[in-house]
Amino acid sequence: MLVKRTRLLIYSICFIWGIYGLLSTQQVFSAGQGKTVTFIPVEHEVERGLEAFLERNIKKAEEDGTDHIVLEIYTPGGRVDAAIHIAKLMRETDIPITAYVVKNAFSAGAYIALNADDIVMKPSTTIGSAAVIDSQGNTAGQKAESAWKAEMLAAAELNDRDPLYAEAMVDPDVKIPELELKKGDLLTLTASEALKVGYAEKIAEDRQELLAYLDLEDAKILESEPTFADKIARFVTNPVIVPILLSLGSLGLVLELYTPGFGIAGSIGALSLFLFFYGHMIAGLAGWEAIILFVIGFILIIMEIFLPGGIMGIIGVVAMLTGLILAGGSLSGILIAIAIAIIVTIIGSYFFIRSFGYNGPLKRLVLFDSTSSEKGYLSHSERIDLTGKMGITATPLRPAGSVKIDDEYIDVVSEGSFIGKDEKVKIVKVSGGRVVVRLAENKE
Repeated sequence: MLVKRTRLLIYSICFIWGIYGLLSTQQVFSAGQGKTVTFIPVEHEVERGLEAFLERNIKKAEEDGTDHIVLEIYTPGGRVDAAIHIAKLMRETDIPITAYVVKNAFSAGAYIALNADDIVMKPSTTIGSAAVIDSQGNTAGQKAESAWKAEMLAAAELNDRDPLYAEAMVDPDVKIPELELKKGDLLTLTASEALKVGYAEKIAEDRQELLAYLDLEDAKILESEPTFADKIARFVTNPVIVPILLSLGSLGLVLELYTPGFGIAGSIGALSLFLFFYGHMIAGLAGWEAIILFVIGFILIIMEIFLPGGIMGIIGVVAMLTGLILAGGSLSGILIAIAIAIIVTIIGSYFFIRSFGYNGPLKRLVLFDSTSSEKGYLSHSERIDLTGKMGITATPLRPAGSVKIDDEYIDVVSEGSFIGKDEKVKIVKVSGGRVVVRLAENKE
């Protein structure tokens, strides 16, 4: 009963979640006259979910005839590929874009700001520190750093900003004495410093001051807000979350094969994979073809369990991996996530089976009986009754040969020494089909 209720709760949450994501209002309007300004938040980590959110809202702004877009930036940075795609969206639209730094614009956030037509900053905000760092906190390598530096310089030059400061944000070897920037440090500009060197056009305390600077005081405000679906998409497309979801998904489904019925393990696995594909679809990274391939692959693997042969299983694994790769967006990222999921599944399954054994649908497909002698399985007749009996060698024992015992000829081996023909011997051990003899003493 508890399992059924848990499953019903999960299905209900998924259904409500999907409907909410589809019906949530994307934009909230506020009163105003004259031209139209759309405010779009660029918050938290820069990743593929944010890219999809901005792409959708910039397109919506174009359809609505928006006169100006303001990106409210507060981000520690994030993925380089997502930032480059966002910059491409900004460059391709005909709508003027202002980057309004409301707190910090670091790394990829600084790059996004540099691609805007204007940069306006709140007092006490900062921009810069844009080195390429991998997930372990190390520099990403000379090739990646060189490419990223070129992107930063191009973004600065796009709006006639001095590329020296963009280079200093990326390269710790650049020194700028007037800003007291020493070798080994990355440049981070305060609002006043950015205004001084031309990396900000205005310092504005709030939106009213910003709109006054843009000469849009009477503009109608369209405020883009992330929907529930957008928030989920941004969460599940995070490079840290992806391997967790895939690990839970694969481990849950595998464990379900070793447990009776469809219970908690299978529900968690199915929900994790649903979250993975749902989030990547909302983010624009996955299409229906990825989901169809994955489902077909899973069905083929199930068929392989009941109809052994090998071919369907191989095709199923390839189809599932292809579906995951198509949905992953980043080839290297999804391959790492898949590798982690496989390792977690193997280790988790091993300890689970060792602790709880086989109790699921695979139990009838696995042979558990052993052919031990204790259970009566013998490949030969074991002559325990011969132990201690005397006999005469019918052939020399070198060390194997034949012994006559009570008119019966028995194949034997000596304990190691040579025993000639017609010698009196004693059977000292019987182990399975092996009968061991030794030369008898005269008194025996």
